[in-house]
Amino acid sequence: MKAVITVLGKDNVGILAKVSCACAERNLNILEVTQSVLQDLFAMIMLVEFDKETATSFEELNKDFDALGEKIGTKIHIMHEDIFNSMHKI
Repeated sequence: MKAVITVLGKDNVGILAKVSCACAERNLNILEVTQSVLQDLFAMIMLVEFDKETATSFEELNKDFDALGEKIGTKIHIMHEDIFNSMHKI
């Protein structure tokens, strides 16, 4: 199963590292990542893959990433790839 993680917030040292560590701790494999810094705004999109039988539920992942986002001063959102793709079809 795949998911898209978005991260937005004020740029600080270590955002990518902290989000990557959180992914590794939850057995999420990062397939692709892109990030940009626009003045002091940090923006990142990650495509991750995980085994739904061994991974934490989406509800738990959302709670965990919400808490991490608050801790590092960003907004982190995780969305199932199918939902992301459906939202962006014309």
